[in-house]
Amino acid sequence: MKPTKILLILAGLACVVFCACTGQDSDADLYKDLPFAMERIQAPSIPSHSVCISDFGGVGDGTTLNTEAFAQAIDALVQKGGGRLVVPAGIWRTGPIGLKSHIELYVSKNAVLVFDPDQDLYPIIDTNFEGLDVRRCLSPIHAEGATDIAITGGGVIDGSGEFWREVKRRKVSDDQWKTILKRGGVLSDDGKVWFPDEGYRKARATAGSLNFPDPSLDENEIKTFLRPVLVSLRNCERVLLQDCTFQNSPCWNIHPLWCKDVIIRNINVRNPHYSANGDGIDIDACENVILTGSTFDVGDDAICIKSGKDADGRRHARKCRNLIISDCTVYHGHGGFVVGSEMSGGVENIRVSDCRFIGTDVGLRFKSTRGRGGLVKDIWCDRIYMKDIVAEAITFNLYYAGVSSTEKALLDSGTDGPAAVSLPPVDETTPRMRDIHFSNIVCSGARQAIYINGLPELPLSGISLTDSHFSADKGAEVHFAQDVTFNGVYVNGTLLSGNTL
Repeated sequence: MKPTKILLILAGLACVVFCACTGQDSDADLYKDLPFAMERIQAPSIPSHSVCISDFGGVGDGTTLNTEAFAQAIDALVQKGGGRLVVPAGIWRTGPIGLKSHIELYVSKNAVLVFDPDQDLYPIIDTNFEGLDVRRCLSPIHAEGATDIAITGGGVIDGSGEFWREVKRRKVSDDQWKTILKRGGVLSDDGKVWFPDEGYRKARATAGSLNFPDPSLDENEIKTFLRPVLVSLRNCERVLLQDCTFQNSPCWNIHPLWCKDVIIRNINVRNPHYSANGDGIDIDACENVILTGSTFDVGDDAICIKSGKDADGRRHARKCRNLIISDCTVYHGHGGFVVGSEMSGGVENIRVSDCRFIGTDVGLRFKSTRGRGGLVKDIWCDRIYMKDIVAEAITFNLYYAGVSSTEKALLDSGTDGPAAVSLPPVDETTPRMRDIHFSNIVCSGARQAIYINGLPELPLSGISLTDSHFSADKGAEVHFAQDVTFNGVYVNGTLLSGNTL
């Protein structure tokens, strides 16, 4: 071999080593030209020590229950100050895994981590879900107050959600419905909803469309209804989720709550389109977060920003702020990028850029309601590309799960309406949204391009759209908003007015 060729090969190898060692610097460009001040996020510090789950009796045969092996392996790493727990190729059945500080769970590319649906493995604990302090089942992967934790490796993490979730008949095909019925379970009185067990049906009857049943019910009887999120990270700092697939969750897939310095890179999040509460990721009252290069195909909102609900959220008073979301693709989902409806602690300083929403119900979705409180402000959405959006490309709805503003528009005028309506006072329970900016949005196909539905007692303000193109059945509709500006915005080739609405 010629010396020059050897030098080229060595140079290539050196480049590979260098890139691998500087992978944490790959996010440097994301901080350029940020419209708000944000510190560089610190990546987790994981010691180089490594153990394999099979060293602790783990067996990846798809049958052996490995709960104890995982617990022993993590304890062994903790004794050494932390390190990497390797899950090699195989099907690894297990109960809950509790991550601790300085631990990396490395799920190898050909490893599938399957969480056993046996409810006895998941005790009911005090937690926070949908912005409220509640009792729910322990999550399959969980961490509380940990620092420097990671889930990496490129493998698949499956929550066996089909054993936990209800299913509406109208959302599945005939063949899927037959498969679901073969699991057993019970049906609603009208036969239109399948429940995993009688306790779930009983809880649903008291909870209505919400997820909070009558507190007088025996929680062990309704345990299935108290289904957990797949990954729950609470009060953690320096978190990395990278390369893995998270799928088939009992409820939400990934829920970082009250966390700081979180990096989520190149993950794949999947849930059946019919999965109840099958959110992709719910970034809840967190600070300093990067989400990049990831794909979502889920049963509810895909990339969702939250900060607590009503009195509980205001009492915790934890904002969700300083987020960079870039280069993500959303397929099925109720919303591509979503703020709310739990936003009582406030949401601010978010840039969303270079994302694709394909066949999503709604593209950019902002939602809240009276009683929630909280301030949402300083959000920038740039270079968002949408195709075949089922409903609205961009929507604001401050009557989420409540009365629409269009029903009140004439009533509240006092002159044109048939009757005067007394508006609630503006106080800490009034949701606020302002200073939210959209630019370079392209949507090919939607029922409506833009729908803004504010509150008459406190209109939305400071909403701007520039240099954007929509093809949609309907154009822009605005209720109870001020200082809304369109500049260079086209719907079906027609320029919208540049005047403030």
